[in-house]
Amino acid sequence: MKAGRLIAVTGATGYIGGRLVPRLLASGHRVRVLARTPEKLRDVPWGDEVEVVRGSLEDKAAVDALCAGADVVYYLVHSMGSRAQGDFVPREREGAKALARAAASADVSRLVYLSGLNPGGQGLSRHLGSRAAVGRILLESGVPTAVLQAGLVIGSGSASFEMVRHLTDVLPVMPAPRWVLNRVQPIAVRDALYYLEAAADLPADVNRTFDIGGPDVLSYADMMRGYARVAGLRKPLILALPVLTPWLAAQWVNLVTPIPKALAVPLVESLQHDCVVRDHRIVEYIAPPPEGLTGYGRSVELALAKIGRGEVETTWAGSTAIQTPSDPLPSDPDWAGTTVYKDTRTQYTSAPPSRLWEVIEGIGGSNGWYSFPLAWAVRGWMDKLAGGVGLRRGRRDPQRLQLGEALDWWRVEALDRGRLLRLRAEMRVPGRAWLEMTVSPRGSGSLYFQRAVFVPKGLAGRLYWAAIVPFHDVIFKGMAQRITAAAEGGG
Repeated sequence: MKAGRLIAVTGATGYIGGRLVPRLLASGHRVRVLARTPEKLRDVPWGDEVEVVRGSLEDKAAVDALCAGADVVYYLVHSMGSRAQGDFVPREREGAKALARAAASADVSRLVYLSGLNPGGQGLSRHLGSRAAVGRILLESGVPTAVLQAGLVIGSGSASFEMVRHLTDVLPVMPAPRWVLNRVQPIAVRDALYYLEAAADLPADVNRTFDIGGPDVLSYADMMRGYARVAGLRKPLILALPVLTPWLAAQWVNLVTPIPKALAVPLVESLQHDCVVRDHRIVEYIAPPPEGLTGYGRSVELALAKIGRGEVETTWAGSTAIQTPSDPLPSDPDWAGTTVYKDTRTQYTSAPPSRLWEVIEGIGGSNGWYSFPLAWAVRGWMDKLAGGVGLRRGRRDPQRLQLGEALDWWRVEALDRGRLLRLRAEMRVPGRAWLEMTVSPRGSGSLYFQRAVFVPKGLAGRLYWAAIVPFHDVIFKGMAQRITAAAEGGG
């Protein structure tokens, strides 16, 4: 890509956008991003290298500011996974229309949109149908547009990879719907990013869709077997059954993998037909990557290696498409007229504040929650059964957190590194819940403060709190004691 241009990116806090932006910066471009919550970019490595426009696609002034003076605009937003499933189609279309209007008014030279491969000539799922509609809106904008239609994206942290990984890790024998035998053409995330970056340099007269995919055409069952081979697992026995409807399959995916039902449903619906590259004309405009397209097995190797090294850049769970049910908790809330339940714990430790903070920031994921693991596991399964996110989302990095990222069933709402961590619950709960942990120096050691806050919704919320009060001494007191003990043990 020609260096030195102003590139605008929507969806910069998402899985693909969060990986594309640093590539654009490394190529010498100036980058401007649109972010509903700019604070989410505070802790990403490139956060202070980009110009940030606060707002969303519903905000005309923000969209105009994003496009003003930009040479290329990337459209990388979608609403798949939103809890408001019923309205994501019109919302996506209105967002595309807003960007198309602003880009045309600003005389943008090129729009680039990442869409999905579609079966062609067959009924599209709501998710794929909506993406196709967005592509048409952008192509009709009057701005030269490249719509890249990609298959399942395979990379560390991608929803498609996590679905394959957890299904294969957990189930040596898997009853599955017939669509596991349908053909798909996955693409490595590195190759998808290569095409996205190269599309900015397409000739001005190019205004069309392109199919992109990796070199391998596989069934979904082949993908699971291929993952097992690379991961050193026994090849799973996959039983294709005609009785599993897409809805039932989505419930199964929700229970066994970290993917919540809101995201599992559109993912599963999109697998009902063969989705392979049908139009190969991308090679007439963009040469394959210098090292060649990445095969599926190699994609899995690269993804597992990054996970093993703790170098996952972005994850599906960090996407703003996953909506949160609760509002920010003020640092000193005035809850006049509102019922608020709290559980507070204070614990002194001889460990220095820096060591105590290491334990706090490393909480969750494989490190667990330092108290009554069975209770946490049961609550996670209950949340999954209710269609929630459960505990399997884990964490992106084993040691460091970022503001706004997912952590098991929580989201990092406040992060003052070395001093405060506040988590907002995304589990299914009749109310709003937070967990806050702080560190302060005390003499030669530290003071650990822990606060759980719950704002109930109706009678169900009050009954919920009453039901868990008897377990507080085991869960919350035990957590405070074990966190400080871990800090002392690792001192």
